[in-house]
Amino acid sequence: MKSSLLVWAVAGSLALSFAESIAMAAAPASGPQNAARLEWWRQARFGMFIHWGPVSLKGTEIGWSRGAEIPIAEYDRLYQHFNPTNFDAEAWVKTAGDAGMKYMVFTTKHHDGFCMWDTAQTEHNVMHSPFGRDVVKELAGACRRQGVAFGTYYSVCDWHHPDFPRTSPGGSVQRQASNLDRYEQYLRAEVSELVTHYGPLLVMWFDVPQEFSPQRGQGLIDFTRALQPDIIINDRSGAAGDFDTPEQRVGKFQDQRPWETCMTICRQWAWKPNDEMKSLRECIQTLVLCAGGDGNLLFNVGPMPDGRIEPRQVQRLQEMGAWLKQYGHSIYGTRGGPWKPTRTAASTRDGNTIFVHVLRPEGATLTLPDIPSRIVRSQVLTGGSAQVTQQGGQLAITLSPAPSPSDIDSIVRLELEGSAMDLKPVATPSSIKATASNVFQNMEEYSPDKAFDADPETRWATDAGTRQAWIAIDLGSPKRLSGVRIHEEYAGRVQRFEFQRKEGSEWKTIFSGATLGRDFSRQFPPIMARELRLNILEATEGPTLSEIELVADK
Repeated sequence: MKSSLLVWAVAGSLALSFAESIAMAAAPASGPQNAARLEWWRQARFGMFIHWGPVSLKGTEIGWSRGAEIPIAEYDRLYQHFNPTNFDAEAWVKTAGDAGMKYMVFTTKHHDGFCMWDTAQTEHNVMHSPFGRDVVKELAGACRRQGVAFGTYYSVCDWHHPDFPRTSPGGSVQRQASNLDRYEQYLRAEVSELVTHYGPLLVMWFDVPQEFSPQRGQGLIDFTRALQPDIIINDRSGAAGDFDTPEQRVGKFQDQRPWETCMTICRQWAWKPNDEMKSLRECIQTLVLCAGGDGNLLFNVGPMPDGRIEPRQVQRLQEMGAWLKQYGHSIYGTRGGPWKPTRTAASTRDGNTIFVHVLRPEGATLTLPDIPSRIVRSQVLTGGSAQVTQQGGQLAITLSPAPSPSDIDSIVRLELEGSAMDLKPVATPSSIKATASNVFQNMEEYSPDKAFDADPETRWATDAGTRQAWIAIDLGSPKRLSGVRIHEEYAGRVQRFEFQRKEGSEWKTIFSGATLGRDFSRQFPPIMARELRLNILEATEGPTLSEIELVADK
């Protein structure tokens, strides 16, 4: 049975106010005091992350560009020119609601130390800019009025504050003099302001706990919970908190501990002119993969320096919201599984229902390991029909018409004879046809298909001392491609490589390069290819890749 908190999350009109849900969460109950709020958050599934500040005037990354692309003194003076007169908190929150997002997390202070509220702890805040308005106050109020839960991001590290031991660029420079205990007093005073002046909050989202030990991090959690016992806290204070936060990737299937992927709608967290934006297909499939892995998606926008969320980002979010209006019941209030997500499909479940999301169809038939429950009814929510058979330890779903490779998501609703919630998670055997010149100690867990399985927690690895290697994939039929993304698990090992396609019996180079790193991306003129290969010509140590993602031409 769904709780009334879930009704608040998914109903078209609010069944409970946020204040009423807070009262319920704070009521005496068994388990942690934030259990009800945490359960509401898990069932809400989708939230808006916002990174914004004076750095938007430059279009560079918030915090990280201080002392890198922008000299420190210049960066720290940007607020003197920050006057986003088109900022409208109600419009931002409406955009979140239109997108189907149930909560918002706003960056109140990033690593650059600039505060977006009327803090009494420092003059380095928005009230001393030409804008002179309390952004956090306006957003918190708009969220309450529109029924969107509100939470705050607060950076544990502070490269601007003289007492914090590290400074820019990137916290890589140690200060000659610092006082971490005194800095923590400052931090706690600001956290107290956020919770007591702008709460109750859904979540306190800490980040980058440089210099904070697990003990100091847990002390920060305890302090925050003393202010609001039912608040949710993430895993970036230095201690574990309530949930994990994989960043810029979909988390692995995990149904025992809550998690939330934080990811940008474009490439950069803060606004960047002409930044590459994710397609609607990428956006929806990311949300589906998160839900299928039993996690949330906190999807980031970076508003422009004039105070508006970029119109094309608003449009993309509205498109997501339109999709969720039709199919949101397969996301909200569900749990991931029983089949663990793959690049091909994900599944969610609720009661005696399983929603199978076919994301990257490989023909008309999807074959999955069978489940110990009889399917009594099936329906294709996205149109067409499906023939479902359970035989020989396999469950086959044949769609008619067969889905197109460009389809966003073909959703099949399966009604079971018994409860879907009692089924144990099932891993789907890989159908990826990948080969490699070397596999670490010939172990299956490091096989080449792990680099193509859309799971960042798995990887292809080679033996120690390997200086040259190749990894290849056979797509089964020619595909039209225009790019590739490669994630090196241990950045810097690859020093020279070729990315190739097979023409007849020969490998032809599409492009070549030097280092890969954690987040390599390359676009190229559209090609048709069935077999592709990454040929590593030089490495300092055994190459290890967590993911190779081929980009289909749009």
